[in-house]
Amino acid sequence: MKEAAPWWRRSKGYGPSETATAWTFGVLGWPNYKPFKTGDVLWFKYPRGVHNVVQVHEPWQYSTCDLPDNATIWTSGDNRITIPRGSMSFICGIRDHCKNGLKIAVTAS
Repeated sequence: MKEAAPWWRRSKGYGPSETATAWTFGVLGWPNYKPFKTGDVLWFKYPRGVHNVVQVHEPWQYSTCDLPDNATIWTSGDNRITIPRGSMSFICGIRDHCKNGLKIAVTAS
């Protein structure tokens, strides 16, 4: 069974056999212990209009699922986001999706 989560690829080649199918519920622990590197790409696939991807910058926004003013929001259903050095956090801004676990935080070295 495929893991329901964003898919990621290495900036130079592909990462370990990541075969995720979707940005959907149950992704919260997906980034754990994955060796993200600066320049890796997160690929968020989801049904357009059902979910979105919102980048949050503050730890409290991530933990409380607070949608910040002037947030960067992706809505196409097919989003590729290059990871810079450091931490990035993403939530779904649709209804209570984030509070139901549709969020991830990654750290790239």
